[in-house]
Amino acid sequence: MKIEVSVQPSEHQLQVISDGISAFNAPYLPNDGEFESGLRFAIMAQNEQGEYVGGLQASVVWSYCVLELLWLSEETRGQGVGSQLIEHLAAFAKEKQLTQIRTETLDFQAKPFYEKQGFKVYGEINDSPKGHKTYFLVKALA
Repeated sequence: MKIEVSVQPSEHQLQVISDGISAFNAPYLPNDGEFESGLRFAIMAQNEQGEYVGGLQASVVWSYCVLELLWLSEETRGQGVGSQLIEHLAAFAKEKQLTQIRTETLDFQAKPFYEKQGFKVYGEINDSPKGHKTYFLVKALA
């Protein structure tokens, strides 16, 4: 058996893994194919000069959305732009018939912001990264 680590996997390698897990999951998740699992997208915010001042990166996994990254420029924070990005994300996810949005944040990042947006903490890990706490959050989409 040969095992190798690939830091730049080919599309074929990624597809082999995706197809394999889909085949394994099929008896348990018969509707898995209804969603665009693997879809990655971004929602961007621009100022009047056309400069990017914020955005988020997300993906679809089974029937839910994973909010991977959310960034706002320093001067944009506190102006409601983050809330607008989350609103657009929720609308897009609902359009795709997804049931929830999941994300994670560190103790010095945006936990209170996410909670104001309707996210609930469902887990946490202490000292990860060292000296900090990671929170896992979920927002149900009605």
